[in-house]
Amino acid sequence: MRRATSGRHLLRLLLPGPGPAALLALTVAAATALPLAAPQFTRRLVDGAAAGADTRRLTLLALAYLALAVAGQAARTATAWLAGKAAWDGTDRLREHLAEHALGLDLAFHARHTPGELIERVDGDVAAIADFLVAFLLDVVAGVLLLCGVIAVVSAVDPRVGAILLAYCALVGLGMVHAQRLAVPSATRARAAGATLYGFLEERLAGTEDLRANGAGEHTVRRFHQASAALWRTGRRASAVGSSVLAATGVAFAAGTALMAGLSGTLGIGTAVLLFQYTLMVRTPFERLIDQLRHYQTALAGVARVGDLLAERRALTVPATAKKLPATGPLSLELDGVDFAYDNSAPDSAHHDTHRGTHDSARKGPRNNGPDSAGEPVLRGITLALAPGETLGLVGRSGSGKTTLARLVARLYDPTAGTVRVGGLDLREVDTASLRGGIAMVTQDVQLFAATVRDNLTLFRPGPGDERLRAVLAEVGLPDWDLDAPLGKVSAGQAQLLAFARALLADPGLVVLDEVSSRLDPATERRIGRATARLLTGRTGVLIAHRLASLSQVDRIAVLDGGEVVEHGRREELLADPAGRFARMLATVSR
Repeated sequence: MRRATSGRHLLRLLLPGPGPAALLALTVAAATALPLAAPQFTRRLVDGAAAGADTRRLTLLALAYLALAVAGQAARTATAWLAGKAAWDGTDRLREHLAEHALGLDLAFHARHTPGELIERVDGDVAAIADFLVAFLLDVVAGVLLLCGVIAVVSAVDPRVGAILLAYCALVGLGMVHAQRLAVPSATRARAAGATLYGFLEERLAGTEDLRANGAGEHTVRRFHQASAALWRTGRRASAVGSSVLAATGVAFAAGTALMAGLSGTLGIGTAVLLFQYTLMVRTPFERLIDQLRHYQTALAGVARVGDLLAERRALTVPATAKKLPATGPLSLELDGVDFAYDNSAPDSAHHDTHRGTHDSARKGPRNNGPDSAGEPVLRGITLALAPGETLGLVGRSGSGKTTLARLVARLYDPTAGTVRVGGLDLREVDTASLRGGIAMVTQDVQLFAATVRDNLTLFRPGPGDERLRAVLAEVGLPDWDLDAPLGKVSAGQAQLLAFARALLADPGLVVLDEVSSRLDPATERRIGRATARLLTGRTGVLIAHRLASLSQVDRIAVLDGGEVVEHGRREELLADPAGRFARMLATVSR
């Protein structure tokens, strides 16, 4: 049912409007009818010449034939232009929809698919569909109409020859259908291998610096050879099938033309020429159909892959009646018996062995409900509460679940058990726009774009005005930045400050900061500290930090170990207990 729904939606996106469709149908009809009428003038010309007709009549017949031929080509050119415009308009709509759909899917989906693979889905597969749509209208639809017209005209001239031609075309058509069934799986595998190769290249190019610095070039080249070899093998199989079909069709048409020439020998000269012309016209649509078989294979594979992408659904549920977080003021936070486990079935290390800056098993997807997909719990029975305006510091060893907990608070994932409440509301019941406006998350991996400072600050959304934009930049220590200048290359500290400015601009009630100063020098860290203090003023905050000194101003501390809260309380109370986890951690760092 899901695939059928995706197919119908795909068709709605690709189909042109009523006006363009009607104009296209008119040109297709003209491109079909005009070539069918031309041989009639050839027969009259031949019969007239054999009967000794005057030159003027023969000249007029020749000019009429020429006019029909020129008009037929003009109709075909108009069809090509209209078909191209309709195809690209439709596929542009499809690209936009696919990009929006892919960007709206959960982190679990993106953890299983590389950006390069998704680019190939959104652009490469759609381009294959666009190419085929043009060819379909020009060569398939017009070819089938021309074929039906030829059989009808030949049957009217000589029913015996028409019946033989119909049987011959039916046999060739059945052969093509069988060949297509053999060819499409090969083309699908070739498209999949191509997407894998592009995804591999995208990841490795993005990690060039780390790969080169750590001597992983030989491994990367070997993997590239493996992916290229897979693409070459699948492409060779698909090409072999298409070439075999084309060769077999050429032989069949040679035999068919000889047969029709023999059958026409008992008729008049003009009629024989007429039938011979129509017989040759039958070959043209079939040859075009065979030529488009490869495009059809590629397009069908693209449609299947696009359909698979459209069939993907968010794991995060959308509430039927959404609630809104309070628009102003700090928000309370409560985690009530929260458990979480990542999907153990996600193709993690099997396909993506380049680290991309994620934490706490982030490359795995959220756990499904099925018994075979349940991974090891990352969080177990987490119960924490923050009053509006309070700040919580999360500490623990790498892999203890800190970042996973932060992602649950931002509702990038949903817990597998328990409830996360913000402002007294279960996050699963909160409107998405309200949630993104009320909760801001700043991480150490800041996404920057090749755009202006303004666009990087507003994330391409309408801004509140230049005065406000300059004010937030000044608040984080970037007062001299030109809003309309290209962002260019910035330091890690400047990128982090820009992320703080984004959060200030959103004016959230709850802020999640995930190790925002872990990779900075002391001077830059002090600037980040000032920006942190400014951002947390009047807001509820959750801070994750390896440097315990950066948590000197938080109200509460929670120590995580193995996905569980092993210590929790007010910071001054935990420091007063020298035997406690946090106090011992702080003492170890101070030595």
